[in-house]
Amino acid sequence: MTQPTSAPHAVGDDAAKERRGRVRAQCGPQLGPPTGPASGFAMLPWLLLGLGSLSNLVQGETPNPWLGGVGLLVFNSLYIYVVFRAFDPAARRSRSTWWALAGMAVMTFGLGGAYGGSWLLFFPLFGLACGTVLRGRALAVVGAPLTVVVALVAAVHDGWGAVTIAYGTVISMLVTAAILALSETVVELRSTRQELARSAVEEERLRFSRDLHDLLGHTLSVIVVKSEAARRLAPRDMDAALAQVTDIESVGRQALTEIREAVTGYREGSLSTELDRARSALTAAGIEPVVRQSGPPLGPRTEVLLGWVVREGVTNAVRHSGATRCEITVSGAPHQVRLVITDDGRGVRSGPVGLAGTGLKGLSERLAAAGGSLEAGSADNSADDSTDGAADGSRDRAGRGFRVTAVLPVDPAMVPGKTSPSSTESERPA
Repeated sequence: MTQPTSAPHAVGDDAAKERRGRVRAQCGPQLGPPTGPASGFAMLPWLLLGLGSLSNLVQGETPNPWLGGVGLLVFNSLYIYVVFRAFDPAARRSRSTWWALAGMAVMTFGLGGAYGGSWLLFFPLFGLACGTVLRGRALAVVGAPLTVVVALVAAVHDGWGAVTIAYGTVISMLVTAAILALSETVVELRSTRQELARSAVEEERLRFSRDLHDLLGHTLSVIVVKSEAARRLAPRDMDAALAQVTDIESVGRQALTEIREAVTGYREGSLSTELDRARSALTAAGIEPVVRQSGPPLGPRTEVLLGWVVREGVTNAVRHSGATRCEITVSGAPHQVRLVITDDGRGVRSGPVGLAGTGLKGLSERLAAAGGSLEAGSADNSADDSTDGAADGSRDRAGRGFRVTAVLPVDPAMVPGKTSPSSTESERPA
């Protein structure tokens, strides 16, 4: 006798390998330390541009050397303050940083405008400091007028050499801003990738936990039902009771095999096999099964998903319904397939799928991801045009019950015209 068991959510080798590859790709070695300058130390070597001004001060070639020395010290101090704060986003946007940048502007134009010569190299240094702080529109608003003013001031002292000073100022500002912005983007991307990796791991854990829930819940339910059947049969028919015990052993062994397959994610399901197992489980529980299947053959992906619906729906009927009859109808069409499971049990209050339990909620999410849908509720209130007259008669006789309806698009990988035993309509009550 074929026994009802459960199976993991994986569709096959390709799906499992793709899922594991995605997690490995997101959790791999590329999640290392971010590239780019880590602090303002990378900007300090540019202060060597001020060595010419320092040389002029030491050689006494600068008027008012004490004033120039103080200005050089203040400029360097402000430059160091600004570039170190520029690598902290919160500090970069603070008012103190902007005031320090404004102070640098005063010192740059004061020293460069007063002395000229090598002091004009403070303008590219100031442009570099602006590039570490400014981003986006602020960079354009400050950069354009700054370049023009620098060119005018430098032209007074150096004539056509002002072009070089102005060009150095704007290039140092734009290149610095671009490099630092790119570095910040890389850091953000790495952080996002790490978050995606964590989400992928959590999703995989959730998938695996749902697989084990469905697998063990269904298998243990069948074991309980068959154990009760063996207990009832033992006093009057020992051979039938031993047959039930043999079935329990078979179910347990199959469950162990499928748990191993769930860990590796390699198992594919067969809808016809699940329907046979459903008949066995329903019969052992004292529920009359009626199975109808029609339409063209289904693809592997569709069969796996519908197999999950059959397992979950039958498990609910066996454990909770108290029904005497359960009908399973599979209706295939060129573009979609519909599976309806109806019982005449005590039913539940109609509502969202989530009210029917964790299993049906997980199935709803799986079918939605495949472009399908799942509805569950009272058989009295569930409208299903595809259910034939026999199903309607059962519902009318009972006046209550529970119905699960799954709709899935046909697997595009199926070849038109291919036939299989499932392509002919049959009704096989046990």
